[in-house]
Amino acid sequence: MVSQITSDVKISVESIYQPEYSNPDNLHYMYAYRITIENQSAETLQLLRRHWEIFDAIGEHKQVDGEGVVGQQPILEPNQVHQYASGCNLRSAMGYMEGFYEMQRLSDGELFAIAIPRFILIADFVLN
Repeated sequence: MVSQITSDVKISVESIYQPEYSNPDNLHYMYAYRITIENQSAETLQLLRRHWEIFDAIGEHKQVDGEGVVGQQPILEPNQVHQYASGCNLRSAMGYMEGFYEMQRLSDGELFAIAIPRFILIADFVLN
């Protein structure tokens, strides 16, 4: 697990290779990840957008932008936690993701970015 705190919001990420959904012979490697967002600030915040940078070991790079996370734009009260799971496919057995969330402080409407720490995507068989 990797974690990072930006502007009193802690992002933690766990990732896992999913061999049952992968097909290495066709350069299809599937990974799942779970993200925990902890609002450690004294303000109520809303997650509006996400931006991902996705890299794999064969040099491919993708950018993904979108509204919210898994169809939601969660509002987090002070000390509240939001967790969600999603997935990513690569064309290689290794890669990584990183990015940021665009958040809004509801008291004054200020927008700001929260870093999503870099996390590794690696197939179990690579480690043996």
